[in-house]
Amino acid sequence: MLLYRISKCTYIEDLSGTGARLYGGRWNSIGKPMVYMASSRALAMLEVLVHLPPGLIPADFCQATFEVPDDIQVLDMAKLPSNWQEYPEPARLKTMGDAFLKARKHLLLKVPSAVVSEEFNYLLNPAHVGINTVSIVEVKPFTFDERLI
Repeated sequence: MLLYRISKCTYIEDLSGTGARLYGGRWNSIGKPMVYMASSRALAMLEVLVHLPPGLIPADFCQATFEVPDDIQVLDMAKLPSNWQEYPEPARLKTMGDAFLKARKHLLLKVPSAVVSEEFNYLLNPAHVGINTVSIVEVKPFTFDERLI
């Protein structure tokens, strides 16, 4: 399966989860490494844009395509709190993501995107034994269309 990521070029190939460990995210607490990937390039772009201040056109970004095995845990949508799409996110989401990391049963957790709820993000556990099965297919520069900003 192919997954996508857009980030600063410096970090595009980094699968350590350091950024998420340092700052936390919707699905992980500070101190818990995790790598966020998307099911499409378009969703990867939206997931970056939603966190940027209005009018800022990011520079030095790259997009990467990763090939990953099908070792996926699918989040049971019925277990999500009714306010799961809110910002800031409910603490329950971090608890769910942290539990996924701790269990180390699967390499990836499939979760709905808060930006486009019918699309999916994939959370990569860098501590999983299968991390070495993830390969980089392509990395190339990415420029955000100014009309989106």
